[in-house]
Amino acid sequence: MDPIKIDDVPKPIKGISCSVSNCHYHDGNTLCLAGKIAVGPSSATACKDTLCATFKMKEEDQ
Repeated sequence: MDPIKIDDVPKPIKGISCSVSNCHYHDGNTLCLAGKIAVGPSSATACKDTLCATFKMKEEDQ
């Protein structure tokens, strides 16, 4: 097995808090480990109208 390089370890996005524990990028606490996020839609007029387009369902074995 190849050793893990420090650059291969996902780092949390500074200033982003996430509570979606079933997301692949959720760290198990409150941080997002996606390299970047996309939020939309552009037609949103309130916070409740937005969504994280980066969301990816966590696989069962994780």
